[in-house]
Amino acid sequence: MTIRCEIVSQDRTVFEGDVDIVVVPGADGEMGILPNHSPLLSIIHLGVIKVREGTEEHNFTVTGGLLEVQPTIVTILADAAEDVDEINMARAEEARERARQRLAEGVPPGTEAYLAAEAALRRSNLRLEAARRLGGRRRDLASRAAGEGTSG
Repeated sequence: MTIRCEIVSQDRTVFEGDVDIVVVPGADGEMGILPNHSPLLSIIHLGVIKVREGTEEHNFTVTGGLLEVQPTIVTILADAAEDVDEINMARAEEARERARQRLAEGVPPGTEAYLAAEAALRRSNLRLEAARRLGGRRRDLASRAAGEGTSG
């Protein structure tokens, strides 16, 4: 049994498919959504969405948004979302440096410019961390498990 998952950002559909489980950074921590889950509406926080379909795992960064769960479908309306395997490390590093520079320029705390620079820094840090930890993980989980604990 599977559940339909749709991850949509403001400019595109990031993922769409029938999956076994969706793990989302919700308002109260990570939430695992399985087929036939009770209806739910929640805020999504900055973090990583994990989707497993069969033996494949997909990871997506998300900067916030809304989650709607029905027994047969999970809909994620993300402020911004990106497949971890598609993250450009050089661009993410440049974005982090720009955000650090803006904060170092002495932008007054609490101002719109300061809050925007802080948010940009959090986003770029998330993207870099996710790409380093999870990048290239869209492969067969069974193959990975079989290779664990073996010496080569």
